[in-house]
Amino acid sequence: MAKIQAEYLWLDGYSPTANLRSKTKVLDAPPTSLTDIPEWGFDGSSTRQAEGKSSDCLLKPVAFFNDPIRGSNNILVMCEVLNADGSAHISNTRARLRQVAEKYAAHDAWFGIEQEYVLMQDGRPLGWPSTGYPAPQGDYYTGVGAANVAGRELIEAHTEACLQANLSICGTNAEVMLGQWEFQVGPVGPLAVGDELWVARWLLQRLGEDYDITVNLDAKPIKGDWNGSGAHTNISTAATRAEGGMAVIEAMCEKLGKFHEQHMQVYGANNHERLTGHHETCSIHEFRYGISHRGASIRIPMGTANAGKGYFEDRRPAANMDPYQVVTAVLETICGDGFQP
Repeated sequence: MAKIQAEYLWLDGYSPTANLRSKTKVLDAPPTSLTDIPEWGFDGSSTRQAEGKSSDCLLKPVAFFNDPIRGSNNILVMCEVLNADGSAHISNTRARLRQVAEKYAAHDAWFGIEQEYVLMQDGRPLGWPSTGYPAPQGDYYTGVGAANVAGRELIEAHTEACLQANLSICGTNAEVMLGQWEFQVGPVGPLAVGDELWVARWLLQRLGEDYDITVNLDAKPIKGDWNGSGAHTNISTAATRAEGGMAVIEAMCEKLGKFHEQHMQVYGANNHERLTGHHETCSIHEFRYGISHRGASIRIPMGTANAGKGYFEDRRPAANMDPYQVVTAVLETICGDGFQP
């Protein structure tokens, strides 16, 4: 059987925001399960995950997907970073989520994440003039036409790539600022939503290379009267989806409010620049929830309120958040006794 290429993906040790890294390993045959994909190593001294005198770190495959860029039987492999002795590396935020997800598995939690981002070229958002600013926000959200959107070719390529990779991408749209877009993944389980979001981010950045476009996940890419970028996180459990779920959601919101400051510590870097109380956000210094309220910390959708059950949306996470950390915080708060970073 023909050999294949496996692209190993992992998170580096940069702080406060980790970066994606990847490298290629040639395998003798396509895998049929995770056990067919070998562990691998890398130089942790080059990724802020080790010192040069003891630089080897271990890559442990945890999920794999079709590689839509190379095609054929090639694969993308999401990995956890381990120390040489097999223990979880300090940068490995997925390891804690594994334990939390197992602890609360009976709650059957589902997550969906809305990833906003800004496409950049030559140091400014795509579609912006070389000097000055475009027209004020208003026509760009879900817009159509060359004056209102920029980068659709890359977005279409990314959506198709996510579908070919069998990710749970469920939508895309142009966002409020020119050059700003969003895609959504889910609803899936706690570990899967993190794995799939990181792979989808990697695909977007990798395809951006082909268009000479970079992807900006900053919480507030452009200062001033322009929207920031978030990663709204949609949450439900078996109890919120059942009859009487609305009361369960309200109780969960009350618990989330008690641990607001702790959540803010893992909801993304420089989130205070985005959560100002303007541009469809609640101030980082406040916590409130409400039905159809896009200026709240937690929005309960109209459909959920009408049905008396369903899901709710945590609007606080920034675009640069680590989904493993956000999902851990949410699960420990709504299903347990609260979250401590």
